[in-house]
Amino acid sequence: MAVQHEFFATTAKGLEDLLAGELRELGAEHVALARAGVSFAGPLEVGYRACLWSRVANRVLLPLASFPAETADALYSGVRSVAWADHVGRRSTIAVDCATSQSRLAHSHYAALKTKDAIVDQMRERAGVRPSVDVSRPDVHVNLYVHRDRAVISVDLSGESLHRRAYRAKGVPAPLKETLAAAILLLAQWPRLARAGAPLVDPMCGSGTLPIEAGLLAADVPPGLRRADFGFMRWAGHQQDVWRRLLAEAAEREIRDPRKLPVIRGADIHAGAVRNALANVERAGLRGRVHVERRALADSEPPPSRHGHHRTGGLFVVNPPYGERQGAIEALAPLYAEIGDVLRRRFTGWTGYVVTGTPQLAKHIGLRAARRHILYNGAIECRLLQLPISETRVQDAEGPRWRRRGHEHQNRPGDGSR
Repeated sequence: MAVQHEFFATTAKGLEDLLAGELRELGAEHVALARAGVSFAGPLEVGYRACLWSRVANRVLLPLASFPAETADALYSGVRSVAWADHVGRRSTIAVDCATSQSRLAHSHYAALKTKDAIVDQMRERAGVRPSVDVSRPDVHVNLYVHRDRAVISVDLSGESLHRRAYRAKGVPAPLKETLAAAILLLAQWPRLARAGAPLVDPMCGSGTLPIEAGLLAADVPPGLRRADFGFMRWAGHQQDVWRRLLAEAAEREIRDPRKLPVIRGADIHAGAVRNALANVERAGLRGRVHVERRALADSEPPPSRHGHHRTGGLFVVNPPYGERQGAIEALAPLYAEIGDVLRRRFTGWTGYVVTGTPQLAKHIGLRAARRHILYNGAIECRLLQLPISETRVQDAEGPRWRRRGHEHQNRPGDGSR
């Protein structure tokens, strides 16, 4: 019988429910929600599956020990209680990531240094070797979390944050974080709609994050499939045969024939954004399965199906600019009104999903939200508005009701940055 482990997957505030659902589908046991994360249990394979398949997790941690850490000496002693030779090879490099909250050890950098010292000192005394520190690409990622004077020390199995899917060019800022885009699509029931053949349109796709994440979901491609590196790959406990089996299984599941997939279309008026989106589609391995073109919002229309005829119903999803100052907000009002006009004129019978971080702009859409989900786009609290589309404009559809927090639907997703 495989050895059982305890894991903890981190996510953005509000995405805990979605993450818990993903983990259960991946075979996790004892799934329990926490703030900005979910604990779960299972064999190492389940932790690997979470790294490969979770669309909303940021990190997957393997906790090694928990202990009181009121002082630096207590932290040092607790870290030394771990048998580090089981996790760090003789010639391995390490890096320590630390976060503290409501603790006497309030300086995270100092706590990380004490942790590094404890690991290095123990290995030097027991094995006669001193692991080096490599903050850019370490062999073993060590995670330290200190909350209310209690520390949890873990191996970070994910390495880089899992929102990095390896399809975005390095150095190009993300218009929408991949995990937030995936959360939007999951809340919009896109997996079910995709299986039914419903098309998807994003008329302001920027670098293509929403259409690409939609393509990965529809084609049953794990978001981590094209990542070359995970934190567990040079960890001493890594099980290479398990990982190879999971990759082979994922390759078997992938739907490669565009004729078996719904139409997924992204568009943007800016030529540079379209070029970036097309390059990202290519890197994601979705050429022929996700279409991106240069097109103005006003010219948006339902795409033909794979068989050449228009069908009733589909998913219209858009993440327009929010505006941060009053002047910018006022300038964006016509854009939101145009979104509403396009929906009513061209997409009757579809369902629209609009993300906005500015309450007063939502009313200009002129469609009443059937449901609202709280999202966090970076530090901005946003709403994902579900808009059943009819031809009739609703005046001030979102205005008066926005601040009545007791009437909000809170499925509590998201984080990201536009």
